[in-house]
Amino acid sequence: MSDTPATSRARVHNFAISLDGFGTGADQSADAHFGHAGDRLHRWMFATRWWDADGGSGGVDDSFVQRHDPGIGAEIMGAGKWGHPGWEDDPDWKGAWGPNPPFHTPVFVLTHHPRPSIEMEGGTTFHFLDASPAEALATAREAAGGQDVRIGGGPSVIRDFLAARLIDHLHVAVVPILLGRGVRLWDGLEGLENDYRVEATSAPSGVTHVTFTRAGR
Repeated sequence: MSDTPATSRARVHNFAISLDGFGTGADQSADAHFGHAGDRLHRWMFATRWWDADGGSGGVDDSFVQRHDPGIGAEIMGAGKWGHPGWEDDPDWKGAWGPNPPFHTPVFVLTHHPRPSIEMEGGTTFHFLDASPAEALATAREAAGGQDVRIGGGPSVIRDFLAARLIDHLHVAVVPILLGRGVRLWDGLEGLENDYRVEATSAPSGVTHVTFTRAGR
């Protein structure tokens, strides 16, 4: 891992993958943000109290998902999470979350097609960067004001940050489904576990929550 001291941690929370390691499905489009996976990777989350304060349940899944927001001052995500294939040709596209996205912080979108920043309701502003993981993290940390930076995905972005030894805490929710195709998280990361303290917790939903925490972080 990097020997450079950081003022804040880089964290991943609630990143769902299938049993065969896919973090998103194939055939992503404007109408299918996660491709053929649909909402199957995230149904466990929709059943929690964090998502549905009135009808959701507590327990293991809710305990993990509740850690998504506290202490986060900025987010980094990839172009594939922010938009569908071809979004760069649509000047009116403002992301998949409506006028009040759930991030409520500055969000830095990694893309080879930068555009002017977009200020949304609720404190979210999308900024667009053509930058390396290290450069993007430095920019996001400055915006975070000493708080942590969430690396929001998709799988290619998280994989790139892991390969660059920039992630301090990673929470992966392994969902008991097989997707068969899409974008994998773990490719090229052999031996990653040697850099982290790894813990796994099973939930009644069938989801296994695996956390990777860098020593001292």
